[in-house]
Amino acid sequence: MAMSGGQGQQRDRSPGTGEAAALDYLRRGWSVVPVRPRTKRPMVSWTACQTRRPDARQIARWFERWPQANLAIVTGALSGLVVLDVDPAHGGQTSLLAIEREQGPGEPTLEALTGGGGRHLYFRHPGVPTPNRTGLRPGLDLRGDGGVVVVPPSIHPNGRAYRWREGHDPASLAPAPLPRWLRLMAAGAPAHLGHPPDHWRELVVRGVAQGSRNESIASLTGHLLWRGVDPEVVLEMLLCWNRVRCRPPLADDEVAATVASIERTHARHAVTPPAEAGR
Repeated sequence: MAMSGGQGQQRDRSPGTGEAAALDYLRRGWSVVPVRPRTKRPMVSWTACQTRRPDARQIARWFERWPQANLAIVTGALSGLVVLDVDPAHGGQTSLLAIEREQGPGEPTLEALTGGGGRHLYFRHPGVPTPNRTGLRPGLDLRGDGGVVVVPPSIHPNGRAYRWREGHDPASLAPAPLPRWLRLMAAGAPAHLGHPPDHWRELVVRGVAQGSRNESIASLTGHLLWRGVDPEVVLEMLLCWNRVRCRPPLADDEVAATVASIERTHARHAVTPPAEAGR
C-alpha cells in the first residue's frame, strides 16, 4: 500500500469531468453527492443523500447548476463501501505501517490520493453496521455508515487534484474485503490487534509448558473464534492441542472452562467473520 508520487497543481477541471465521474460511480452502485470545494459540505439535502442514490438526470441537473462542484461518495451500506482515511500529517502512514507489520500486508484495494497528501483506502462494506470512527490510531479515521468522502476528480482547497492511485482505480480493482483488524477496530475492539501468523504457527507446533497453558489456550480460542471457527470445533481442537502440546496437559474440564469464558467474551463483541461478510 505504498504511496506514489506527487500531485500537480490544478485549479480547475476540464468541463464535464465531474459529471462523467459521477455517472461512472453511480453505475458502480455508489451514491454520489456534489460538495462545496472548500468546505467539503454537501450542496444538497444531507438527509436525502443518506437514504437513496441519485439518478442520472439528477446528476446532470447538479452539474448544470454547479459545473465546478466537487464530488463525494456517501460511504456505508448505501454504497457498499467503507473508507480508511490515512492522514500522514498526523501519523497515519506510520500507524498503518505498524499495523501491517503486526498483521501482514492487506489485499490490494481501491486507493485515492487526496489533494492534501493523504490516502483513502476503499473496502467492501461487511454487511453489518459499521459506524464512522475517528482516531482508530494516530492519523487513521474510518468512514462508514453515515459518512462521506471526497473523491477524484475533486480539487483540494490547495489547488491540487484528488486522483486514483495508478493501478488502484475503479477500472482496475474491486474494493477488497474489510481487513480483520479494521473490522475489530470498527466494532470498538481494543487497539492491540494480536499476533502475526508466525506466532500462531509456532505456538501450535511447539506447545507450551506449565505457567503458560491457560493463557495460551485462551489466546488460541480467541484467535480461532475471531476467524469464524464454530465454538464446538474450537473446543475439540483445544482439547486435542492441550493433550498433545501442553507440558503437562491440563484437565479437560479446565480447558473447557477457559474456552467457554473466551466464547462468552467473544459473543459480546462479535463481528461477522470473513466467510459470511459478503453474503
